[in-house]
Amino acid sequence: MRDKKLILVTGGAGFIGSHLCARLARDGHRVISLDNYFTGSRENHIAGVDYREGHTKDIEKHVNETPDIIFHLGEYSRVEKSLQEPALVWDLNKDGTFGVLEFWRKHGGKLIYAGSSTKFGDGGLGRDQSPYAWTKASNTELVRNYSAWYALPHAITYFYNVYGPGERSGTYGTVIEIFRQKQHAGEPLTVTAPGTQKRNFTHVDDIIEGLLLVSANGMGDDFGIGDEHAYSILEVARLFGGDIVMKPSAPGNRMTSDIDVSKTRALGWAPKKKLADYIAEVRKT
Repeated sequence: MRDKKLILVTGGAGFIGSHLCARLARDGHRVISLDNYFTGSRENHIAGVDYREGHTKDIEKHVNETPDIIFHLGEYSRVEKSLQEPALVWDLNKDGTFGVLEFWRKHGGKLIYAGSSTKFGDGGLGRDQSPYAWTKASNTELVRNYSAWYALPHAITYFYNVYGPGERSGTYGTVIEIFRQKQHAGEPLTVTAPGTQKRNFTHVDDIIEGLLLVSANGMGDDFGIGDEHAYSILEVARLFGGDIVMKPSAPGNRMTSDIDVSKTRALGWAPKKKLADYIAEVRKT
């Protein structure tokens, strides 16, 4: 995106959103972040970005401008936990995203939606295995329909287990950061049985490069952004070293993570960073 644009990022104070805001601001764009700070943090704020606090279902109360591009990243994003709080998932992922789509319908611009790769897991069965997976999968259909109904440009991306600086641990944390903190504290790493479930892990810098390419040149669905090398969760734990404790299997825990990044690669994207290298580096710090 060489031309300077007005860009709205929902979830701009979150892990991926903050990295995206930093890159967009560095490239000279005017950036607005809308975040309710459910998992986002003010510690992630980037100088020069216009931060607005609010729920995406109330987007029109907080954003009066007409963005050239909307990156919609601001949704609930935990699989197993979503089974315990479906009403919260609905509020953030259905009501919130409907608000964003209505804003898009009225204001125009290009929408880049962050779908979830969970819908491809277990041969396509993954989309129905948790409230999170279903809401994200059904939202991709709604985005496509809004685009067709109202002649609006869009692109749908799919991230694969993003890791890197700025991850969070805890209830809504990501596995790499949870393992990193446990390893640093000398605690055993907890792996959900059977441990052979495989995931593709992608560095946040590679995600941002993919998002920028898709926003500039991609149109339509199926822009996977992920490292095609899959690791089992046990393999990841062993890369960190130390003791491993197995815990019972959990609902929503898909066994495979089918990946297709061909459309994104066709735009010139390729992952540059490897999980094993990252783990070796953070183990030293």
